Amino acid sequence: MEIIPAIDLIDGKCVRLTQGDYAQKTIYNENPLQVARMFEDAGLRRLHLVDLDGAKAGKVTNWKVLEQVAGKTSLIIDFGGGIKKEDDLAIVFNSGAAMATIGSLAVKQEAVFTQWIQHYGADKFLLGADVKEEQIAVAGWLETTDINILDFITNYQSKGIRQLFCTDVSKDGKLEGPSVTLYEKIIRSFPGIELIASGGVSNMTDLHRLASIGCSGAIVGKAIYEQRITLQELSRFNESNPK
Repeated sequence: MEIIPAIDLIDGKCVRLTQGDYAQKTIYNENPLQVARMFEDAGLRRLHLVDLDGAKAGKVTNWKVLEQVAGKTSLIIDFGGGIKKEDDLAIVFNSGAAMATIGSLAVKQEAVFTQWIQHYGADKFLLGADVKEEQIAVAGWLETTDINILDFITNYQSKGIRQLFCTDVSKDGKLEGPSVTLYEKIIRSFPGIELIASGGVSNMTDLHRLASIGCSGAIVGKAIYEQRITLQELSRFNESNPK
């Protein structure tokens, strides 16, 4: 299982929100490149970069940070937030992202996303599924749909998507532990999918548990910034779990 550290961006700074609430914002570092280099120095290979300004504005906003991190580290970056049009997608790929993270658009504009998959290839996308009681949530988690997570995955697996991350809205940013039961259900139902756990990771025990149930990756954010998990621990974990 691969550890994927997260950097969330507001005004070009590294922040974390609690449960997606912009009013519950903590600034951890004003220099995302410095943070990314710390991850790289610890032997981590991937980065989950989230443009929270872009998500709010409905267009990619913090692409200069992406460009800087991609240009000055060797991290494999997936970038999300505000990707609504093909122009946004072009900016993301041209700025150095290996993958574009697509969430709400996959729910609300399936035809558009399907076209992108066909044009760019499924391996250029990381599908994001925010879930509330096994139903897909969108619009910054304010809106719960009637789409079941298993149906959602079935649909996009048929279109070639192989990698997705799933966030339990009730867990994110609260350091209360990940949704192991939900992840076990997904992994059992879709052996061909690479599932990345997201939300709730609070300590190394959580990560060992996620690895033991078969998650291919785990996104870790707040636990690093709150120093619940050290970069040394993550480095050792990655060394003992080679990808």
